[in-house]
Amino acid sequence: MQDIRITVMRMAHYQDLMEQFENPIEDACPMCIGQVFIARGGQRPQGMCDDGWKSMAPFVAELAQGGGDFYDGWMKNPHSAMVSCNDGFRPVSFLLETIEENG
Repeated sequence: MQDIRITVMRMAHYQDLMEQFENPIEDACPMCIGQVFIARGGQRPQGMCDDGWKSMAPFVAELAQGGGDFYDGWMKNPHSAMVSCNDGFRPVSFLLETIEENG
């Protein structure tokens, strides 16, 4: 299995939706832009939030097994994917990339 680099690329905050629909939450998202995780053997990295992992786990598993080319050419690099967590108030975009082995 290949290791997968997971990079936090962007974080959105929809303040208007939060004010209208969300109950106040402290520390809702522990992610930071530029933060990097490594999924080894297709497993969830330590520190990765549950909701983010649930959204990306199928993509990580496919990439770790050497697959890719999701949705027939969606990504310029077929061994990568851009996914977001399912938080409708503050979605986080993650770039998933296969780490090429040197050798």
